[in-house]
Amino acid sequence: MSTAIELRQATRADWDEVAALIYLSTNHWYVANGKSAIFTGDPSSTLLFCQVYEDLDPGCCLLAVDEATGTIAGSCFYRRRETHVSLGIMNAHPDHTGKGVARQLLAFIRNFADENRLPLRLVSSAMNLDSFSLYNRAGLAPYAVYQDMILDVPITGIPDEIPAGKTVRDATLSDVDFMVALESDVLGIRRAGDFEYFISNKTGDWHMSVIENAQGGLDGFLASIQHPGSSLLGPGCMRCDEDAVALIRRELHVCRGHTMVWLVPSSRPAIAQAMYALKARNCELHFAQTTGAPPQINGVVMPSFMPETA
Repeated sequence: MSTAIELRQATRADWDEVAALIYLSTNHWYVANGKSAIFTGDPSSTLLFCQVYEDLDPGCCLLAVDEATGTIAGSCFYRRRETHVSLGIMNAHPDHTGKGVARQLLAFIRNFADENRLPLRLVSSAMNLDSFSLYNRAGLAPYAVYQDMILDVPITGIPDEIPAGKTVRDATLSDVDFMVALESDVLGIRRAGDFEYFISNKTGDWHMSVIENAQGGLDGFLASIQHPGSSLLGPGCMRCDEDAVALIRRELHVCRGHTMVWLVPSSRPAIAQAMYALKARNCELHFAQTTGAPPQINGVVMPSFMPETA
């Protein structure tokens, strides 16, 4: 039976309840399916999602509110970019499972994308068949498979392994235009604001590296976040496998002493083999999905979940 739902945009006053929902709903699914909880710290750590998405795109958290109780039954972040609409983390309260909450949230955002004549993109777990079915019924189809890899990074870090003739260094704001051009070539999307946010790092949680060729051009970039609510590498975009491995090693070294997760395209086995050599292991699978025609990927793409970077 469907719940009587009001859809509205979140306000700052909703953040604590949204963060609690993200924490509870995500952990509930993983534990119910025989896995470890994703969020192990204080529930307030998931306020990170509200803060980052608000910083990047104010007013883009959609809520499903139970009209009978006034409580938040579901939430979803979404973002309109120049080239597409990105669907971020979606959660429905366990008490509302099977009541159409996620379907109503998704229908709103799908309509928003259609009205703007943009494809809707997301990266979602291949292990959650309920969510896969939800997105697939709404017209999203997989175009890439990613394996989530996890590593307890040694406190001593990871030594560099840089291709001959190239340099890996910290990204600067002067790199943003080149990063946008690179990602446009590799994946066909543009999102300069994201890169400016990561590099500016006003919260102190982010880091970003680039790989530069002998002619001074950029052949790749990779961001990372180290926060109690998210310990991830990505987003990243590279011309080739060797550039990807060099940047992953660099960002793992930046995050030494922490447990980090990152997404490797399963179509790039050389990257996975290099990660196995570091003693990384697989912990999940994800699909990149889109409405409309699938993008042509002309290099290496490493999406992330903080923020969603489909």
